[in-house]
Amino acid sequence: MTPLLKPPIAPLFVPGNRPERFAKAAASGADAVIIDLEDAVSPEDKDQARRNAAAHAITGVPVIIRINGADTPWFEQDVAMLASRPPACVMVAKAAVGAIDTVVKHSAPAWVLPLVESAEGMATLDQFLGHSRVICAAFGALDCALDLGCAPDWEPLLACRSELVLRSRLADIAPPIEGVTTAIDDIDALVDDCRRARALGFGGKLAIHPTQIAAIQTGFAFTDEEHAWARAVMKAHMGAGAVAAAGSMIDKPVLERAQRIIAGGVRG
Repeated sequence: MTPLLKPPIAPLFVPGNRPERFAKAAASGADAVIIDLEDAVSPEDKDQARRNAAAHAITGVPVIIRINGADTPWFEQDVAMLASRPPACVMVAKAAVGAIDTVVKHSAPAWVLPLVESAEGMATLDQFLGHSRVICAAFGALDCALDLGCAPDWEPLLACRSELVLRSRLADIAPPIEGVTTAIDDIDALVDDCRRARALGFGGKLAIHPTQIAAIQTGFAFTDEEHAWARAVMKAHMGAGAVAAAGSMIDKPVLERAQRIIAGGVRG
């Protein structure tokens, strides 16, 4: 099992009933592969998808298995399968504290990744985000909008996204992962979604097609302009008090942000 050492930036979903796609997903450049037993799999294919997940031969990237929610007839069988071969991480659909406790108790995965996609999940964030096995949360925007009865757009769900970022910070876990962009042929829309999510404080985004991986990774990396700004700040910093550089007053928060950019990686 390839360990999941930190939350992924661009994890890629692959349907559990399509094992011929597992290797392609692993070679896509995604930093994790999510074998999906839930939405992408019809009820008649659940058993086979579960067997495929248990027998996967993916190497080189961490494997996350998205299981069905606790309110479905497949949850217990999914959990039993996890006990036989714990993945690097389990994504718990329709996240709720009881489901997470059950997964941790019976499957002993390295990490749990709650998928927050309902009013109940939003209302109970404090009950599960601080669990010692939760690496970060992910936002299921489409299901959350359906549950709330609102449009699955940015403005109607802004409060939910902001609350998830805030509660993740208060729980001292990594920034959450933004949900999917369904328009797989519209890279401009995907880039815009990444930009918005990054600005809110998200640390990555779920992918549903290999062509989305590069845009997501780029969208969550610091830009050339940000690196130039950070270098100017560091050059001007005199080690005491607040000075001006690159159009900003350099006080402690500005300096720390510049240091973070210089260190590399992604925002968050």
